[in-house]
Amino acid sequence: MSDLGKGSAAVESAYLDHAATTPMLPEAIEAMTAQLGRVGNASSLHAAGRRTRQVVEESRESIADALGARPSEVVFTSGGTEADNLAIKGLYWARRAKGANRILISAVEHHAGLDPAHWLGDRQNAVVELLDVDEFGRVHPQTLRTAIERDPDSVALVSVMWANNEVGTVQAVRVLAAIARDHGIPFHTDAVQAVGQLPVAFADSGVDALTLSGHKVGGPMGVGALLLARGVDPVPVLHGGGQERDVRSGTLDAPSVAGLAAAVQSAVARQAETAARLTELRDDLIRKVRRAVPDVILNGDPVNRLPGNAHFSFPGCEGDALLMLLDAKGVECSTGSACSAGVAQPSHVLLAMGADAVRARGSLRFSLGHTSIAADVDRVADVIGLVVERARRAGLT
Repeated sequence: MSDLGKGSAAVESAYLDHAATTPMLPEAIEAMTAQLGRVGNASSLHAAGRRTRQVVEESRESIADALGARPSEVVFTSGGTEADNLAIKGLYWARRAKGANRILISAVEHHAGLDPAHWLGDRQNAVVELLDVDEFGRVHPQTLRTAIERDPDSVALVSVMWANNEVGTVQAVRVLAAIARDHGIPFHTDAVQAVGQLPVAFADSGVDALTLSGHKVGGPMGVGALLLARGVDPVPVLHGGGQERDVRSGTLDAPSVAGLAAAVQSAVARQAETAARLTELRDDLIRKVRRAVPDVILNGDPVNRLPGNAHFSFPGCEGDALLMLLDAKGVECSTGSACSAGVAQPSHVLLAMGADAVRARGSLRFSLGHTSIAADVDRVADVIGLVVERARRAGLT
């Protein structure tokens, strides 16, 4: 037996990548499967279509109730990426017609937000301005205020995510949204990681558009929503049948919509309890990793972070090497955003926070979720010290 295996109990794999995707909740599975055997297009006027439409509208009402929105403000999409694209491209096009061409977006956004903005810059004459963050990944209100006040009439929209998918930092969304609102500028937030882990109330937050995704809250993949405040009408990205307020055409996937609604309702109802449990597990994980690897660096806001997020840089290690060594020992985690997994580039999030490329490449994200238990944390504690030691030795050869 290798030194890496000594003292490691034979347990099932510890899944610590809930920020990439989390297992479906039983309620979501039940709601979705109940619709899979039924026929009906929600746009059809016959009995089967009306039954499907009822499922969709009841799901819309459920999501709105859980997130403090009006049912008419819930626009269903195929997921978080489409919702971000609809918000950023659609709001830009709508405001460009009024002479606004600047997009203010945080430097630590998910690529589902950054890439549409940069595409608009490359192809649609948008001026994309990245909002700087501090060493914890926070956008300071004064940073946004200064950027807007340079020329308020030229700002098409502001986009700052509610909570960062990599380092877990929670932004002061309400404060930032209020600054944009003072100047009549629409504010979009990607709340994909926040819903279910943090209190999220659409109307109270003051934002104009909010993205959520099914598979991050215990629902199915391939479905999400964009919450759009009344009077906020982005130009459609998809054109067709005019569904969803005429801003998102396409036949609705009623089974997935039902699963999404059940997941959101359940996750939000249990949010406080889940957050308390995950915070305890996360803090235990941080303590044990620090004990095993004394020079490890915890990334992100040490206080205002997602309950289930622990993101570390391991000096002298390559993140990909750590990932594979941990995977071999039954610990499943991530080197950052799942959407960029396998790409040998340093995290843009860590670089924006002031980390150098070496530190950024030597980082791992452990993310906990509703199925996480103490044994998962113990599994990491059992192997992380020897894994880091082996990765450092490999880096010297």
